[in-house]
Amino acid sequence: MDSQNTYWTDRALLEWQVELGVTDAILDTPVDRYALETVKPAPNAATPEKPVVAPEVVKAPDVDAAALARTAAQTAADLDALSGAMQAFDHCELKKGARSFVFSDGNPAARVMIVGEAPGREEDRAGRPFVGRAGQLLDRMLEAIQMGRAADNAAQAVYITNVLPWRPPSNRTPDASEIAMMLPFLERHIALADPEIVVLMGNTPCQALLGRTGITRMRGEWVDVLGKPCLPMFHPAYLLRNPIAKREAWADLLSLKARLRG
Repeated sequence: MDSQNTYWTDRALLEWQVELGVTDAILDTPVDRYALETVKPAPNAATPEKPVVAPEVVKAPDVDAAALARTAAQTAADLDALSGAMQAFDHCELKKGARSFVFSDGNPAARVMIVGEAPGREEDRAGRPFVGRAGQLLDRMLEAIQMGRAADNAAQAVYITNVLPWRPPSNRTPDASEIAMMLPFLERHIALADPEIVVLMGNTPCQALLGRTGITRMRGEWVDVLGKPCLPMFHPAYLLRNPIAKREAWADLLSLKARLRG
């Protein structure tokens, strides 16, 4: 093709682009802007926007939170150290939405250690386990067998904790991954407190420490957990919803009292 034909061809193409609305020619070759990320200039900056190649996204390595929890728990030499290790543990998302860290209540030297599920709204506000309606019922249940969290005498005292130290949103049931993540801390908690008897209140602690649920079938049946006699019982919150089950709960309390006397 001679130069004259090239000129007229290029001019025709240019006029066609002008008719389409093209006003400026920026680059000699087309740019795939779907593959670019635009960097906006700072306010009042005189330089125009410049296309830059988007940085490569590097996926963060997966973290074995349960393994990290086990390491942190095993390094705790006493209950205060364990509390500090749990508060410093940042791999549980529940921590971000909770108001308070809820560790324990009662006498750590007690013969009986009660394990519940997780803090509720009142517990999250107070920073103590079992202080809402369910906790008040628990206190009355324990008083009926001459026991309580406020007792100075270890023989009559109880020590109380939960599977999770942070409140799940809307008081939902903890999921399996949350339970597995925090289980090393719970196991270490029991080892450091070293109670004679462990009471598991509700399905969640049974799932955590026994690997099974079905509290209506399991309650009242003595089992072993971490080398200690353990009694699954109805959670007081369940008794508030199902008062008819208080008869079975009373039978379990009498069984606990008899075991302590033995």
